Amino acid sequence: MAVSTAPSTRSGGRPRPPAPPRRGPVNPGRRAEGRAGYVFLSPWLLGLMLITAAPMLLSLYLSFTDYDVLSDWDQINWIGFDNYERMFTADPVFKSSVAVTLTFALIAVPLKLAAALGVAMLLNRERRGTGLFRALFYLPSLLGGSVALALVWRAIFSRDGSFNALLDIFGITGRPWVNDPDWSLETLMVLAIWQFGAPMVIFLAGLKQVPAELYEAAEVDGAGPLRRFWHVTLPLLSPVIFFNLVLETINGFQGFTSAFVISNGSGGPVNSTMLYTLHLYTQGFTEFKMGYASALAWVFLLAIGAITAAFFSTGRFWVHYADGDGK
Repeated sequence: MAVSTAPSTRSGGRPRPPAPPRRGPVNPGRRAEGRAGYVFLSPWLLGLMLITAAPMLLSLYLSFTDYDVLSDWDQINWIGFDNYERMFTADPVFKSSVAVTLTFALIAVPLKLAAALGVAMLLNRERRGTGLFRALFYLPSLLGGSVALALVWRAIFSRDGSFNALLDIFGITGRPWVNDPDWSLETLMVLAIWQFGAPMVIFLAGLKQVPAELYEAAEVDGAGPLRRFWHVTLPLLSPVIFFNLVLETINGFQGFTSAFVISNGSGGPVNSTMLYTLHLYTQGFTEFKMGYASALAWVFLLAIGAITAAFFSTGRFWVHYADGDGK
């Protein structure tokens, strides 16, 4: 007698859906691994909540108040959007600091990346002493935005500094570069460009991934050095260029230490080195207008976020990845 294998039906003649598979017992070992993972992540999670998230939320609240650091918490007054209105309508230093910061970033960042790429291409080939030159070019980046480096830079470009002494050899009259409002910002740019070691190392890593066969094929086709650079190097290096561009643009907008040290915290002369971050610092820790400084900080955060989003939205038009679809 044959056994029917048809699915069981209900009273209405419809086939009964198969029963869901039964889940086996959870492996205790996997639970232990999950708990161990959270234990190892707990320092980072606590740091994220206590050191990053909580201060950010507090500064967002303070940006709508008149908090002045010196008053007690029960004396804080809620003033709504007055800080933001004052920022855009009654603070001339805000507008000048935005202009100075944009000028600094738009000039220093491209020149820094161009210098980094040029030196990386020179150091890409293995020659005697290449490792030493790589270390020497990277050395200024190790100093970062240190106070000592900014002090040395101010001494070099002062009236009696070594840069003017070098110009005197060629019969050129120098000037107090860091105290001249027409040139003080340029000295900060030169300092930023000089520290191109970090993007240079990243460019070197990207150049190592470009297949030599492509250069050989382009050379066989009659392409010269410029055409090989434009049609082979740049397209294959575009993801690395994009990464360095985003990173260095953010760093350029966040510049602070060199401007603070060279101008003695004043942003002078005539606000020529008053970067946005220096204006923010002055409002919060010199004039004790922490509520207004918090508003400045949040506008700064939104501006950097918008610029980064613009980079990512336009990157699909010129960044070429290995899969060829830009994703």
